[in-house]
Amino acid sequence: MTDRPDANHPTATLGASRGLSPLVGLVALLALTVALAAVVAVGVGALSLEAGAPTTAFDLAVDGETSTITIEHVGGEPIDVTALSMTVAVDDEDLTNQPPVPFVGATGFDGTPTGPFNAATDSEWRAGERATVVVADTNDPHIETGDVVTVTLTVDDARIAVLEATAR
Repeated sequence: MTDRPDANHPTATLGASRGLSPLVGLVALLALTVALAAVVAVGVGALSLEAGAPTTAFDLAVDGETSTITIEHVGGEPIDVTALSMTVAVDDEDLTNQPPVPFVGATGFDGTPTGPFNAATDSEWRAGERATVVVADTNDPHIETGDVVTVTLTVDDARIAVLEATAR
């Protein structure tokens, strides 16, 4: 007589399910690994490899008595001024007439700008160079001593700097 466990006995099915547990665990871990690899692959593929805006540093100085705005390029990549856009705000209110850099004489500004903002000069703004504009009395709001002036510089619609200074 052979001793065989009864198929209806609990220990008979327990051994069979124990044999499947490592296999089910392995399949679950493999599926999780494949899913995570797919998520990482999609995430890496979504990263843009396009060149961003130039990396530069600027200093801003504002003279409240003469309404003069001076920006110095203190370091980083040269800037193509023909691709530059400049927005000036006085105490969070944009000037009525914004400087169309580079320019030689423009509505809302006195005289011609100096440095690379002047259309008659080299269009490349390099570290160490200063650019100056004088806001005319006909431009609103007027710059007065104590006003906070904010200048935003963008190149090809990419903001490269937001500068803020109190007019002295």
